[in-house]
Amino acid sequence: MIPTLVIAAVLGAVVGAVARLLVPAPVKGGCGANIALGMVGALLGSVLFRLLGGAGFTGLNLYSFFVALVGAVAFLLIYRALAR
Repeated sequence: MIPTLVIAAVLGAVVGAVARLLVPAPVKGGCGANIALGMVGALLGSVLFRLLGGAGFTGLNLYSFFVALVGAVAFLLIYRALAR
């Protein structure tokens, strides 16, 4: 269980950092915020992909990275729209 959490945190940090590069948003925070953004992105992306008939987050692979990134970018776009 601990290795899974560590992998999720590392993937979350990378996804969060990439999403912030793609969609600059007025969200402050460091590595912890990037990890949270990546994890929220994985959840949101998984829900979105499942609603569209695809597979959600499936583990540590390129497809899951893409799912999490789409979710994180969607989350940042929604946040930015609501923050105005």
